[in-house]
Amino acid sequence: MDYKSGLIQDGNPLENLEKQLICPICLEMFTKPVVILPCQHNLCRKCASDIFQAANPYWTNRGGSMSMSGGRFRCPSCRHEVIMDRHGVYGLQRNLLVENIIDIYKQECSRPLQKGRHPMCKEHEDEKINIYCLTCEMPTCSMCKVFGAHQACEVAPLQSVFQGQKTELSNCISMLVAGNDRMQTIITQLEDSSRVTKENSHQAKEQLSRKFDMLYAILDEKKSELLQQITQEQEEKLSFIEALTQQYREQLDKSTKLVETAIQSLDEPGGAIFLLSAKQLIKSIVEASKGCQLGKIEQGFENMDYFTLDLEHIAETLRAINFGTDEEEEEYIEEEGQEEEGSTEGKEEGHQ
Repeated sequence: MDYKSGLIQDGNPLENLEKQLICPICLEMFTKPVVILPCQHNLCRKCASDIFQAANPYWTNRGGSMSMSGGRFRCPSCRHEVIMDRHGVYGLQRNLLVENIIDIYKQECSRPLQKGRHPMCKEHEDEKINIYCLTCEMPTCSMCKVFGAHQACEVAPLQSVFQGQKTELSNCISMLVAGNDRMQTIITQLEDSSRVTKENSHQAKEQLSRKFDMLYAILDEKKSELLQQITQEQEEKLSFIEALTQQYREQLDKSTKLVETAIQSLDEPGGAIFLLSAKQLIKSIVEASKGCQLGKIEQGFENMDYFTLDLEHIAETLRAINFGTDEEEEEYIEEEGQEEEGSTEGKEEGHQ
């Protein structure tokens, strides 16, 4: 609220206060609700709505469908450009302090004069309080000055002190209102800072989630690739074992049938018949015995230990992930490069 120097001038404080409660649009006392602009000037909400509608004729008011965009107008007191959001003037904060001052002002103006209730002196019950003791800073009566406790005190007419303290109180109200306006501005700035902090935190969380999702995707892709290598090796070994097993089964069937034939030949009573087949049978048995020389699997053929990963250094790197500047990341990469170069040089010296 813009309190001018007129508030602290001599005269009727209520009249001076009334001048500060006049709307610059309708030139009447502010009609509630009173809204405060970003430039700290005040308007009746209806007057603010009228000039906003005049400056933004295509903006739909609150009675219709709400516009998705805001508008702008200039403060009639200082010509500062006021930018509105989609809520229009309904997005402006109410100045409850000014509204309360208006209520108090109206109560003071409507309060009837109470005759016959002039305060009386406690020491001299028949004397009205009509002077003010400047030394003791309290109202008193003429008898107290002439004969009572305030004989040696400096006094002044009650009306002059009354007007001075009224003016002082009005000045205090002006300072208090101005201080409240400043605090309201600070509160608005703090609320904006809170909103921006939340927005920035949300963006940082989304960015971090995207980077970790990328790491998850890389790990899943590498995991599938390595699992495929193990599966391929497994299939090749199992295929070899199954083929070798099939060869031994076929050889076993031949040997079993040959044994049955040999047993039947032994049961032959006739020597001539036996000798006709015995030589060929013996030859077949000798050849069958060579079947035990089929291929075999080597010792440790089933072992899959060579599919082993040493991920400890990668795990340590992942555990060391933290927020830092680009310079810190570059220093970390340089240190890793120097360590790798040192280990390579050590290996070359060992070979020499």
